[in-house]
Amino acid sequence: PSSNVVCERGNLLHHIMIVPRAVQLTPRRWLNLQEYQSKKLMSDNGVKVQRFFVADSANEALEAAKRLNAKEIVLKAQILAGGRGKGVFSSGLKGGVHLTKDPQVVGQLAKQMIGYNLATKQTPKEGVKVNKVMVAEALDISRETYLAILMDRSCNGPVLVGSPQGGVDIEEVAASNPELIFKEEIDIIEGIKDSQAQRMAENLGFLGPLKNQAADQIKKLYNLFLKIDATQVEVNPFGETPGGQVVCFDAKINFDDNAEFRQKDIFAMDDKSENEPIENEAAKYDLKYIGLDGNIACFVNGAGLAMATCDIIFLNGGKPANFLDLGGGVKEAQVYQAFKLLTADPKVTCRSRNTWVPEYRTQKCALEV
Repeated sequence: PSSNVVCERGNLLHHIMIVPRAVQLTPRRWLNLQEYQSKKLMSDNGVKVQRFFVADSANEALEAAKRLNAKEIVLKAQILAGGRGKGVFSSGLKGGVHLTKDPQVVGQLAKQMIGYNLATKQTPKEGVKVNKVMVAEALDISRETYLAILMDRSCNGPVLVGSPQGGVDIEEVAASNPELIFKEEIDIIEGIKDSQAQRMAENLGFLGPLKNQAADQIKKLYNLFLKIDATQVEVNPFGETPGGQVVCFDAKINFDDNAEFRQKDIFAMDDKSENEPIENEAAKYDLKYIGLDGNIACFVNGAGLAMATCDIIFLNGGKPANFLDLGGGVKEAQVYQAFKLLTADPKVTCRSRNTWVPEYRTQKCALEV
């Protein structure tokens, strides 16, 4: 069997088939935002989200819970990994997401979260240290739908994708009930039309006043999508409450790396605290590096070639120690830093270089070795 691994290079998604035993890759985005950061972006642009505060101490969490003055409060540990609800803290506390009606309990729980490691199915075995928690108003959801806006090459622009079946993996819906997936191609010059937003809201099952409210939220999400140079904004669930509100309960935002020069405020929020130190060091020199568990260092230019090199090493009985993409137009200083990174890895016992000559002159490598 094989598994899909997605690597982002600029705004291109390369789907590479890799045998699981060869390497264990974690999908990475160059820009990583915590949940509270994404929700603040949405809130600042008129998108309806739960009221929330962020705290980095138990006392702050307690005060935030009091200020919310909500009937019920949800406390969520802020790490980039998924599966928080079923995670376990090094303090012994079980679950990174808790519901309570008592602000005092929020303070007690936060004390067992902040400063401790949270281990989930997506973190290393030792877990990831929690530095902040989000204290939010808990809202009941009477119905869940799915909504996404993404760049689609086949349509030469943005596409609105929605389903009345939300709260589950959209891939499952597409496989079992493809008739419940609705799409609207958007002209990037003209922008989203009222009729398109209304039609999508109707297809998602919003009725009466909720239809107009949902259409308004859809248009605001599209405006946010363009404003922040996103490649994808996915809201799941895009739901309604018993009180008649349309709310974006959870969202994932992917950004175009190439837009960093005009999205400096957003990219400044990038949370690299959960990365391996060697990955942060590589990023300083614009090198794409992901550590693996083998002993053969890979020195490659081009994401596809790097993936193929990892495959070749495994198929010949070896194990790659890393994924390292020098990229096109590499400079000699980058080659030097790349070699420093590889030789500093104690697991490495030998190195493999596989470079494409038109992009990379061999003398660059010779000079820096």
